Amino acid sequence: MRNNPYENFLKFMHKAASIMGLEPNEYLALEYPERELKVYIPLKMDDGRINVFEGYRVQHSTLRGPGKGGIRYHQNVEINDIRALAAMMTFKCAIVNIPYGGAKGGLTVNPRELSMGELERLTRKYTTAIMPFIGPEKDIPAPDVGSNSQVMDWIMDTYSANKGYPVYGVVTGKDIDVGGSLGRNEATGRGVTIIAIRTLQTLNQDIKGKRVAIQGMGNVGSTTANFLHQSGAKIIAVSDVSGGIYSEKGIDIPDVLNYLDKGRNLLEGYKGDFVRITNSELLECDCDILIPAALENQITEKNADKIKAGIIIEAANGPTSEEADAILNSKNVLVVPDILANAGGVAVSYLEWVQNLQGLLWDEDEVNDRLRKIMSKAFDEVYQNAMEYKCNMRNGAYALALKRLLAAAQKRGVHA
Repeated sequence: MRNNPYENFLKFMHKAASIMGLEPNEYLALEYPERELKVYIPLKMDDGRINVFEGYRVQHSTLRGPGKGGIRYHQNVEINDIRALAAMMTFKCAIVNIPYGGAKGGLTVNPRELSMGELERLTRKYTTAIMPFIGPEKDIPAPDVGSNSQVMDWIMDTYSANKGYPVYGVVTGKDIDVGGSLGRNEATGRGVTIIAIRTLQTLNQDIKGKRVAIQGMGNVGSTTANFLHQSGAKIIAVSDVSGGIYSEKGIDIPDVLNYLDKGRNLLEGYKGDFVRITNSELLECDCDILIPAALENQITEKNADKIKAGIIIEAANGPTSEEADAILNSKNVLVVPDILANAGGVAVSYLEWVQNLQGLLWDEDEVNDRLRKIMSKAFDEVYQNAMEYKCNMRNGAYALALKRLLAAAQKRGVHA
């Protein structure tokens, strides 16, 4: 049975609150999402059958601004996943100090099993179903696992058609031709790279020659692999749902990415000078930096003591259980938490939203420079917070977010 990801989030929040000396009454409201919507979507398939798909949109908190969070298309999506991801978005946005709250959406579907026409019809019907929840001043979706810029384009178009005029700011992560931002597609991976390099700088170390293992070669994992390779790191292992590859000499990342870019190919078909490994073996391989960039709950109490990496940069959301985190902490493994490490995506989503609202179009260098400043400042603030409370980076990150969220709650007050 899977760990409940929302309970995992609550454990991390409670730990940080305890370190800060907070009373439960001060943060009680943050234990509960503000709103939850569950929808059932009947869809006529290409062969004439009718299938019914289950979907969600959860707004965890709008204390600091409109809800912000991706839409996940995955066969294992359930309400507790969406709750946890929405809550993590609340904390993530507070950490990078952008004026958003946290939200998340999802459909229980394997998008690989749908035709392009079925995927479009499902997306448009889902958009119509959640339309009362979303909007550029209410809740702004973005891509997540299983969705992409094309899905965002359909959502924007459907929302705009219902409104009767173009509303580009209703989603972020769109294609450039329909109001997207330069640099958005690479933003999460670029942010992970910025954080990895900043972490090493703080330890007076260099990225060049560091042995890196990356679990997951979707958008985030592949982009991170590319940027770290360009920065001089040695990528010794990568994996996807079909398994992984390992080479002590280093993997030819440009060649792997060229192979993956040719279509829906998986690593199981890639050929080269390497050893095939499982996803579990990748997590436990001998490396300097481990980057989980796949799904939740990958590092648990069952394998945490086998982790050999000295540094873990969490590119995925919720890859480490609370029990595993305690084991890693006892081993002095430096874990840079998801709510800091992968915040590059929401940071540039914010920049895209600002451009949409103001009718701007920044060039890519400007977007990347703004991202670098946001991520570097957030890392420094989390690190300083960890030093202040004499705790690890995860607790420091949650504590920083709690400070900002509780400050907003105090200023706003409670409606009678």
